[in-house]
Amino acid sequence: MPLKNTAANYGTIAKWLHWGTALLFLGAYVSVYYRQWFTAPCDANGCPTNNWNALQLHLSIGISIGVIVLLRILWRLYNRPPTPEPGTRLEHLAIKTGHYALYAIMILAPLTGYMGTGINTDFFFLFEVPKFESTPLSSTLLSALNTPAEQFEKVVDFIHKDILGRWLIWILIAGHTTAALYHHFIKKDRTLQKMTTGK
Repeated sequence: MPLKNTAANYGTIAKWLHWGTALLFLGAYVSVYYRQWFTAPCDANGCPTNNWNALQLHLSIGISIGVIVLLRILWRLYNRPPTPEPGTRLEHLAIKTGHYALYAIMILAPLTGYMGTGINTDFFFLFEVPKFESTPLSSTLLSALNTPAEQFEKVVDFIHKDILGRWLIWILIAGHTTAALYHHFIKKDRTLQKMTTGK
């Protein structure tokens, strides 16, 4: 199987980036819901160990998603996707719109997660990634917005959890999955095969 995309199929690198992103999003949701449902909440004395570890795992996965999405964008810029399957102009517009929306979410989710978290990330318990507030960009941005860090984090965290995480990401994942199944079982074209077996 070629590393680069061909006119007929996605290459190995595009497939690994695609399915890797999907698995990381799944891991992000598993870790955050495990923390919410199965660990005691943080209090004035701090967070229980399993709560803290689940949070750090979620943050580590989020940073990984950000890096992989950046690699996906760079790879897509320099490596054309396969030839689109036959369809109407409306279908092709819907596909293009859906892909742009997915990329926007894949960029915004890790970005707002990082910017809205007021703690350092113990990246997979290997090394520490400083919180956004500790970066030079933070002071420039907060100064331009004339907003205290705590208020900025609260707004960005709301966008990350309540708008993106609770609604938009699920809607887009459901739409993306439904579209792939529609192409495979109803239209019976090669859309799904291009990103899987290639046959």
